[in-house]
Amino acid sequence: MKRKPAQSQPIRGTTNVLYNAYELNRAWMTGASAWASIGAEMLNNPSLPMGYFGMGPVLASALDVFAHASAPRGKPEFEIEKVSVDGTEYPVTEAIVLHRPFGNLLRFTHTGLPENAPKLLIVAPMSGHFATLLRGTVARMLERAEVFITDWADAKMVPIEQGAFTLDDYIDYLIGYLEHIGPGAHMMAVCQPSVPALAATALMGEDKHPCRPLTLTMMGGPIDTREAPTSVNDVAMQRPLAWFEHSVIATVPALYPGAGRKVYPGFLQLAGFMAMNLGTHLQSHYMMFKHMVAGDGESADATKAFYEEYRSVCDLPAEYYLQTIEQVFQKHALPKGEFRHGERLVNLAAITDTALLAIEGENDDISGIGQTRAALNVATGLAESRKRYLLAEQVGHYGIFNGSKWRSRIAPVVEEWMAQHAARKGLKVVA
Repeated sequence: MKRKPAQSQPIRGTTNVLYNAYELNRAWMTGASAWASIGAEMLNNPSLPMGYFGMGPVLASALDVFAHASAPRGKPEFEIEKVSVDGTEYPVTEAIVLHRPFGNLLRFTHTGLPENAPKLLIVAPMSGHFATLLRGTVARMLERAEVFITDWADAKMVPIEQGAFTLDDYIDYLIGYLEHIGPGAHMMAVCQPSVPALAATALMGEDKHPCRPLTLTMMGGPIDTREAPTSVNDVAMQRPLAWFEHSVIATVPALYPGAGRKVYPGFLQLAGFMAMNLGTHLQSHYMMFKHMVAGDGESADATKAFYEEYRSVCDLPAEYYLQTIEQVFQKHALPKGEFRHGERLVNLAAITDTALLAIEGENDDISGIGQTRAALNVATGLAESRKRYLLAEQVGHYGIFNGSKWRSRIAPVVEEWMAQHAARKGLKVVA
C-alpha cells in the first residue's frame, strides 16, 4: 500500500511544551514511585514490628497506592495463558500473524477448538489505549472461536519515515486483515472502530469481495452521534477543527523512535476520561487504600489491575485523530451518505449479505443510546432478518465488552448471531 508522507510542519500553540513537561514530570515520578515502593516493601516486611502497629499499616498502604498511581507504564501484554471451556482448561497460543507499521494482527487459539471453529476479527479502538484493554473480550470469545485482534501501535514509536496514518488507512488495514484471515470470517468492532468497520464492510460488499465478513458486530460505536449526544460528542461539536489542531496536537519528542511525528498524546486522552468521572476514580483509589490497610489484598489487587491497564496509554497519529473528529463527530459523514474512502463514496446500501448486530449499553456515557443502532437504519440494502439490536441494561461503556455482564449476557448473543449467519452461508459451525 502506498504511504502518504507524514506532515512535518510546526505545531501551533503550547501542546509541544506540555508534552515535554509531561516527560520531565514522568521521569521525576518514576523515581518517586520507586522510592515509595521500596518504603512500602520495608513497612510490609514481616520482620519489622513497626509494620504491625500504629501508623505502620496506614503509611505502608499510602506509599503503595502512591507507587502504583505514579509508576511508569508501557505496552501491557495480553497474558491469556489458558481458557476454560465446559469445565476443561486449554492452553492458549498467541502469535503475530501479520506485521504492519501501525498495527500488527494477533491470533489467539487453543487446542480445544475444532478445525471448523469460527474465525473472529476483533477490531480494537485506536483511541489512546492499547488493544489489551480488550483482554476480557478476547478471552471470552476465545472459548468458541479462533480470535484475531488488531494490535494498534503507539504512534510515538512509529518512525516518521513510515508516513502518515489516516482514517482511510485504517479502513485499508481492516480490509487487509480480513484478506489475511480469509473468507468466512466474522468481525467485531468495539467502540470507535465501528465507523471504519462499517465503511470497510460496505466497500467490500460493493466489490463482492470474497473476504467480506459474514457478520459485523458493533459495540458502543459512534455511527451517528446526533443521536443522544453525550458530553464527549458535545466537546467535538462546540469547537472548530482548528481548535483541536491548535490545542491537543503535539510533536513527538526526540527520545522516541517516532520523533517529529504529529500526534494526539495518550496522556491528554487519559486526562479527559479521568476528568469525566473524577469522583469515581478518587473513590476507587480511596477504597484500594482501605482494602490494603484492612489486609484485603484481593479487592485491592482487582483495583490495581484495572488501573494498570487504564493508565497504559498510547499516542494517536494526528491526521487520523483530526479526520475522525471532523468526519465522525462534526460532519456525521457516514450516516448522511457523504463519507468517502479516498475519492470513493461509501455506499452503505451495498451491505446486502453481512449480518449486522448493534449493541449498546444503557448507562453508556461515551456513546449514547441510538448512536450504534443507527447503523441498522442506514444499511438500507440489508434484509431485516439480518439486523439485530441489543440494549444491555445497567451496563456502561466498558461493561459492553468487559466484566461479568459481558461474559454472561452479551457474549452469548454475539456467539448466537455468528452461528446463525455462518449456518446461512452454508458453513459448519460449532454450537
